[in-house]
Amino acid sequence: MRETLTDWSAEDVRRRVLARGASDLEHDSGDHILNPDLEQLVERAAAREAAVLVPIVDRPEGASVILTTRATGLRKHSGQIAFPGGSVDPEDESVEAAALREAREEIALEERFVETLGRLPRYRTTTGFRITPVVAIVRPGFSLRPEPSEVADIFEVPLAFLMNEANHRRDSREWGGHTRSFYSISFGDRLIWGITAGILRTLYERLYRS
Repeated sequence: MRETLTDWSAEDVRRRVLARGASDLEHDSGDHILNPDLEQLVERAAAREAAVLVPIVDRPEGASVILTTRATGLRKHSGQIAFPGGSVDPEDESVEAAALREAREEIALEERFVETLGRLPRYRTTTGFRITPVVAIVRPGFSLRPEPSEVADIFEVPLAFLMNEANHRRDSREWGGHTRSFYSISFGDRLIWGITAGILRTLYERLYRS
């Protein structure tokens, strides 16, 4: 079927989530899916719970996704492209609350513009985190501001581009004496890879793959 701009609207995302069922979005995911030999590394008892917001902006010309470039001074994943997010704190009532709090702290995204739709599967990493991505629709009218200690840049990428499988590349590199495979997506001069590309790939597989 020929796709039109309305196929990539925020409302279409909402319909797809409702048709699938929010709870059905959650299945296992993580570094070990492409790298079965890393299973023992990702399943750590001391792994920290984290949450990221997958903010899909309701643009009239077609939905887009907010992404950030992490500050170069951060201890982990510095300089990489990421969703706003971080560790789930004890005072957070839920992973949704944690994702919204982190988005507010990192990019000044106010909760009144955000409608959460559901969770993608927790993404288990070799760096000791279990990350829950929270898919959300963001209503226009917001004003973003990066927190310099955490975020170097904020930008948007069309959802249609990110959900086009032709733009998904499977790469590999040596890590810890093993060849590690991962997804990557090139957008202009930006390279989205690793955890962020893996989460976007999961969103594609749950909602858009035939």
